[in-house]
Amino acid sequence: MNNKIIILDRDGTINRDSDDYIKSPEEWQPLPGALEAIARLSQAGWHLVIASNQSGLGRGLFDVATLNQMHDKMNKMLSAAGGRIDAIFYCPHVPQDQCSCRKPLPGLFEQIGDRFGAQLDQVNAVGDTLRDAQAAAAVGCRTHLVCTGKSEGWKGPGLPEGFPPDTLVHENLAAFADWMLSRPITTVQNHNNKSE
Repeated sequence: MNNKIIILDRDGTINRDSDDYIKSPEEWQPLPGALEAIARLSQAGWHLVIASNQSGLGRGLFDVATLNQMHDKMNKMLSAAGGRIDAIFYCPHVPQDQCSCRKPLPGLFEQIGDRFGAQLDQVNAVGDTLRDAQAAAAVGCRTHLVCTGKSEGWKGPGLPEGFPPDTLVHENLAAFADWMLSRPITTVQNHNNKSE
């Protein structure tokens, strides 16, 4: 079993989001500090995996070759920062397709669990939207909200409406990395551990 995995949303969590979709490598721009946060987690031995809705594919706004170019850009920038993404899982469908992989449904998370042999109830998942948290919670992941992207500027108190009650809120991906790296591995991996 490999439980030293962190599942990340992409748009709004790692890179700037847009209501018009991120459609080209030029539009793919990392959020401040996000690549450095991933690098710190990578260097600490965590495997970073992306789970991302990419309905721009199904809407015909860009093709798989362009999506690959975006990810090539991300990977090169990450490498320069000393980090890496171990795998990218994405849903290409539009809502009308009624697939099981479009968040808030948990299909991408189930695929990640199968690929890595992970116990998902011992995996942390990070995103900027309710549907990220819902998909993660459906398979038992520990849910984290970053106040970037769709949740930019959220100050609380508490959680936005509808979030799993044990969701932890972080200012951004760098703050999440600080939280992860300050925790003993045993308590991070088992969020039922009462000593946390």
